[in-house]
Amino acid sequence: MALSRIDTTNMIEDVPQSKLDNNINFRNIIINGDMSIAQRGTSTSGVTSSDGYYACDRWYSQTDIGTWTISQSTDVPTGQGFVNSFKMDCTSAGTSNADEVMIRSKHEGQNLQYLKYGTSSAESLTLSFWIKSNKTGNYYVAMANANSTQDRVVSFGYTIDSANTWEKKTITIPGDTSQGFDNNNVENLTIYWLFSAASGFTSGGVSNTWINYSTSRFANSNLAGLGGSTSDEVYMTGVQLEAGTSASDFEFLPFDVNLQRCLRYFQDLAPKENDDRFTLGENVNTTRCDPILYFKPEMRAAPSFSSTAANTFSLYHSGTSRDCTSVALDSINNTGGNLIFNVSSGLTAGGCSQVITNGTGTQCFFDAEL
Repeated sequence: MALSRIDTTNMIEDVPQSKLDNNINFRNIIINGDMSIAQRGTSTSGVTSSDGYYACDRWYSQTDIGTWTISQSTDVPTGQGFVNSFKMDCTSAGTSNADEVMIRSKHEGQNLQYLKYGTSSAESLTLSFWIKSNKTGNYYVAMANANSTQDRVVSFGYTIDSANTWEKKTITIPGDTSQGFDNNNVENLTIYWLFSAASGFTSGGVSNTWINYSTSRFANSNLAGLGGSTSDEVYMTGVQLEAGTSASDFEFLPFDVNLQRCLRYFQDLAPKENDDRFTLGENVNTTRCDPILYFKPEMRAAPSFSSTAANTFSLYHSGTSRDCTSVALDSINNTGGNLIFNVSSGLTAGGCSQVITNGTGTQCFFDAEL
């Protein structure tokens, strides 16, 4: 029987190279750019004069003006495939541009070596993001290289043209031929979105090329400034930073892949249901149990530890549940360690206890953020 000729029209040999390049996995340097992961919770209120991670994983906030609620929002650009955004909402006003309001994204140097910074082949970068605010005007993005030899900075302006409207912004950043990124697991590249800033961040004006670091070169003095009114708010999503001089479509990763990338920096190991087994441990004596924990995946570095109140955990031993009186860290590294759970009495030394949740909303945080 004669075979029909195979139609090769849609085979990979006929796919333009530009389309192949657009499908390279993990081209986005930003982790959780679609704001879909929020292990710490979806909202934190009353944030004032405080820096830290409050909602969406990998997004660090600085709020030195007014009081803010920082949350994972469902307000997103229509028809773009996004489900969540990062929201900062001013709930008590200060004086705009009297101090700083910003978001940061921090990145390890060992993930940036392919950019060839510090050589004549240094790659240009393109930053794209969706943003929405009630306040139109001039805003700024700065990028800093915290190399151990010499810090560097480059900065750019953009405008929010229409109030309460999602807008996509694209900025191309030249490569830095003078300074490379250290090949390590600590903070090298930091991206700053400035929404309000005092003169210490604006007096030098922006520099569209890499220069030696100075906070005075982060923005211009015409920064619109948020935080002066309880109407002030800003949303952001679809953040992508990639090698090259043009922005490609946002790289959506499967939820589980995105979560795994975030777990390198932060893990909450406690179950959220009442009376749910957390882990097992050996009873060191009649009041103390030392459970062993393992991190999957391994964390960036040995993490810090924090938890909800001790009585949100119980030890179940020999048919009896006993509320914990204290919880502490014993030893830890980037692969795991052990905690110390104490009760008032009733354990059998050398025996085993289950650590269980005593209520809902229990938290057991391990933080290896940059």
